[in-house]
Amino acid sequence: MSRRLALRLGELVAVLLLVSFGVFMMVSLMPGDPAVAVLGEGHTPAEYAAKRAELGLDGNVFARYVDWLGNALTGDLGRSLVPPNSDVVHRVLTALPVSVELAGLGLLMALVLAIPLAMWSASHEGGLVDRAIGASMFAILSVPSFLGGLLLIAIFANGLGWFPRAQWVRFGDSPLDNLYHAFLPALTIALMELALFTRVLRNDLLVTLHEDYILAARAKGMPPLRILLRDALRPSSFSLVTLLGISMGRLIGSTVIVEYLFALPGMGSLVIKSANNGDFPMVQGAVLLIAAIYVVINAGIDLSYGYLDPRTRRAHA
Repeated sequence: MSRRLALRLGELVAVLLLVSFGVFMMVSLMPGDPAVAVLGEGHTPAEYAAKRAELGLDGNVFARYVDWLGNALTGDLGRSLVPPNSDVVHRVLTALPVSVELAGLGLLMALVLAIPLAMWSASHEGGLVDRAIGASMFAILSVPSFLGGLLLIAIFANGLGWFPRAQWVRFGDSPLDNLYHAFLPALTIALMELALFTRVLRNDLLVTLHEDYILAARAKGMPPLRILLRDALRPSSFSLVTLLGISMGRLIGSTVIVEYLFALPGMGSLVIKSANNGDFPMVQGAVLLIAAIYVVINAGIDLSYGYLDPRTRRAHA
């Protein structure tokens, strides 16, 4: 197990280096001139050239990458090019909790609903319940997330007035108010993930329920619910756990639609606003952190397979 862990850590470091280089090169190729973004229009070519030199943009791209990576490893991602020229790390760490909370709450809500729905559907294979749940999940998948968010806003915020819109309270200021304000945007995220999780887990459960050891347990007269919970759920969770890790990393950076609909100050909004302003240090820092979180989460998911099924530990021994 320790050998496998060391191997995975080595792979993780290599992937993070490749990701950091990809992020740096991608952002460096963004259209627009950072010097113009800083100084504005109407300056002379000499003034723009001086600003590029000041920003370190006139050197070799590989040398700039090495300098940037060295600073990043010490926690220095530079400063924003847009006034008030705030520290990139501070801005990113201010926006990150919003996106992490939305993604985490959305996935938690989706899981809490998806697991019993998938078990219920799989235990009634081909029946009315199975068909009804399948049709419902297909209907949810057919609705784009922005449209689902607009419907939730129209019904629960504008119509019934149960939840606010365009407001955010940080968890440290008031935990209850924070959860109250986060519920509706998290539900918007949860709906799409709910449909995916339910369909994936239901299909895997159906395969597991036809295994010989499950048939033997049924022949012994074990209660169906006990078979589902104790014998079928864990070995059927591989695809769900993988999808959960992918979704968590993806949602942290792709909640921009939800953040826009509810006017929330998260990572998605920060990246879009910075890209529009040509603020490449902010984009580099935010995208690098999102990519690193994505890679680390999926590495953790890969290591969790050994817990879900001990056979994977023997396979990698």
